Amino acid sequence: MTIKTQVKDIAAIRQACVRLQLPAPQAGTARIYNQECSGWLVELPGWRFPVVCQTETGDLQYDNFQGHWGDPQRLDAFLQHYAVAKATLEAHRQGHTVQERLEQNGTIRLTIGLPA
Repeated sequence: MTIKTQVKDIAAIRQACVRLQLPAPQAGTARIYNQECSGWLVELPGWRFPVVCQTETGDLQYDNFQGHWGDPQRLDAFLQHYAVAKATLEAHRQGHTVQERLEQNGTIRLTIGLPA
């Protein structure tokens, strides 16, 4: 199965940045190698160019030159923390409780409970 994370929620983007101790995302335009992209700019450690989150479409624009200009694991970590933040925000919005547990392999397990 393939799951494509769509990055559309700026609150979840902000929370992912906080969790990863990244600079706050900034709305703007960035030159990514040979093109300009607009959206929410996320600066990943060691990356030559920012990741641009286009919240209208959920797409990400970036160029890490197959890992030479940025470690893909940094992007994977951002997407994982975005997904956790988004799921937590939605669960709380619907009145559910959320418990989070970090597994030994680095994955994050969420347990969402029904409201009392």
